[in-house]
Amino acid sequence: MVRINTKVFDKRMNELQDLPQEAMKKALPVTKSNTPIREGNARRRTKLSSDKLTINSNYSYAGRLDDGWSKQSPKGFTKPTINALGSIVDKLVRRV
Repeated sequence: MVRINTKVFDKRMNELQDLPQEAMKKALPVTKSNTPIREGNARRRTKLSSDKLTINSNYSYAGRLDDGWSKQSPKGFTKPTINALGSIVDKLVRRV
């Protein structure tokens, strides 16, 4: 006979529900560190959305910076963030 402790299972499922928000919270510094800084506007205006599931770059030239327009960050900020998300999610899942 196999017994399943549903309390532990339910706890793990609740922790997994929070995983996307935690992953984005940990990805935000990666995005900011890969955002070029001249006057600080781009980094200052890069924030998590209110639902904490999206990183918003709320300035008109975000697309140009992400396309490598700045010599400070020729790879942009999206690709490095996506690359980092794999290891961020792996660590969060292992913790659960």
